[in-house]
Amino acid sequence: MAHDAIPHFHNDVGARSIAIPAKKLMCIGARPPLDHPHVFLDMGGDEEIVCPYCSTLYRFRPDLHGQESDPPGCSWEPDPEDAMA
Repeated sequence: MAHDAIPHFHNDVGARSIAIPAKKLMCIGARPPLDHPHVFLDMGGDEEIVCPYCSTLYRFRPDLHGQESDPPGCSWEPDPEDAMA
């Protein structure tokens, strides 16, 4: 499934911006069950993008890796059972 390769991020902490190591991401707003529709965002040639649902500003930071974020802890892993549904 294609969405499994795209890192997912949330903003439970209410940060104005979140630095991430990817230019393609899925924003879920808050962690389930308070999440908004999961929206695919692609920065393309830009260094930042705003989620149209929750207005979180995501900024690309190449010094971060994998699921890291700044502030820390903003990545989210979908439940593998949900992907099977």
